[in-house]
Amino acid sequence: MSYLNKEELQLATRFLFLSMAIIVLEQDARRIRQGTFKIKEPYTELLGKMASMAKNERRDLRKRMSQQDIQVITLNQNETFSSYLFLCNGREEQRNYFNPAIRKKVEVIIRELMETALGSSRHYASAKA
Repeated sequence: MSYLNKEELQLATRFLFLSMAIIVLEQDARRIRQGTFKIKEPYTELLGKMASMAKNERRDLRKRMSQQDIQVITLNQNETFSSYLFLCNGREEQRNYFNPAIRKKVEVIIRELMETALGSSRHYASAKA
C-alpha cells in the first residue's frame, strides 16, 4: 500500500536516484583523471558539466522536498536489495529496490544528463564556428 501520493514519491525517488548519479559521475571523473587516458580534459569537462547540472536539479528537488516535508532515509543495503524509507508529513513508506534496477534508473539519469550536456555543447560549438 502506498502512503505517499504519486507526486511525493516521484519527487523523493528522483532525488534519491539523482544523488546516486552524482556519486557515480564524481567517481568516474576521478578515475579518468587518475587513469591512462591520453586526453582527459574532454571527458572530465563533460562529467563535470553533467555533475553540475545534476547538483542544480538536486538543489531544486531538495528545496521542494523541504517545502513538502519529504525525507528519504537509507535503511538497509546488501548485495541484492536496498531499502529506503520515505517520510512525508507524518506518513511513511518503505520501499525495497533490486540493486540492478537501481543501477538501470541511475543509468537513465546519466544518459539524460549526457544528452542535455552534449546538446548544449553542440549548440555552443556550432554557434562558435
